[in-house]
Amino acid sequence: MTDEDRPHRPNEKYKLSKGGDSLNIKEEDIVFYYNREHRLAKAPQSVKNLYVTQKKSRFSLIRPLVADKPRAMLFVAILVICAGIIVFSILGYFDKYYTLEGNKIEISGTVFEETTIVVLRKTVKDEAAYSKGLLNRIIVIFRKTVKDEAAYSGAVDIVVSAAAIPDEETPLFYHRVFFTLSPEEEYQFVVPFNSPELIMLVQTEKSVLKIKLKPK
Repeated sequence: MTDEDRPHRPNEKYKLSKGGDSLNIKEEDIVFYYNREHRLAKAPQSVKNLYVTQKKSRFSLIRPLVADKPRAMLFVAILVICAGIIVFSILGYFDKYYTLEGNKIEISGTVFEETTIVVLRKTVKDEAAYSKGLLNRIIVIFRKTVKDEAAYSGAVDIVVSAAAIPDEETPLFYHRVFFTLSPEEEYQFVVPFNSPELIMLVQTEKSVLKIKLKPK
């Protein structure tokens, strides 16, 4: 087969490059046809957001808590609850002891040979707190302003009875103590019977305090 009979490529005579010449093209002479702005103009918004430079926000403890409406409402509710707890604590509603006209009352009982020894401790509430620091002094002044309550001094009548038992007579015991102006006082008396649970009425001229006591 001769060269004339051999099949030829259509572009075999096309000169792609100069045969011994080296390509020496400067970079600034090269023309780029890629344009980012033109390409992003037709891109979806999610792709555009990837190329937007976002400023780094400073760390904030409050911002995540109020980032949206539900979080903000929950945060405000927590603040209101905390404020309420603080106010009720200042007013003395969460105290574990009993209060009788400005006096803190603590009562305990001990069973001894079919009798019950009762110990009653009285502390002038505001005076005890007033000596414990500046914050407690502020609380005392606030309580006095809100309640306008002074510590009671005078006769205190005490009635002690056993828990009611069906078909049996309930014993009663009467006793009287006197609260003085002393900030702290302790009284002891013997109840001539014992019971798993005693009911006590502590009464002044204006107030009555009902206490359930379980002697040890």
